[in-house]
Amino acid sequence: MTIEQLEEYGIEQIDDDAISAFLESHSTGVLGLSTADVPYLIPLAYGFDGDASLYFTFLLGGSSQKEALTEQAGRGRFLVFDVRTAFNWRSVLLTGTLSAVPEDDWAGIEAVMGNTWRPPALENASSAGRTAVYEFEIEERVGIEQTGLAPGFQEGEKS
Repeated sequence: MTIEQLEEYGIEQIDDDAISAFLESHSTGVLGLSTADVPYLIPLAYGFDGDASLYFTFLLGGSSQKEALTEQAGRGRFLVFDVRTAFNWRSVLLTGTLSAVPEDDWAGIEAVMGNTWRPPALENASSAGRTAVYEFEIEERVGIEQTGLAPGFQEGEKS
């Protein structure tokens, strides 16, 4: 179904300003990368530069499938969502390119990454392991939301 077709069910498209505000107020989502078989999905914390890029910190092991697929794919999708109730939710789907940020440039994005939430276990592990930072340059963005009861669920309304 198209977004226009979903409008009859109470779903609306959100504009670029609302998408940016949503990305700024959240810090986790799911990165999807292509593989030959099935998509590879990774829950990640991110920092948003307020404009056109997200930044991810990867905690890497000896051989990291996440790192290999990111380097191989070069492009991916990132989904950020928030569900408060069955009729109050928002999601933003981003499509973009991925590239490693050279370690010499990490200081320049420190402010963007400073507010990124990560589970304490991963925060502690990152100080002991190998890490990499990737930029996700946003090429396309689409956001949808529902902020009230869907038609047919209103009190006194018959379906």
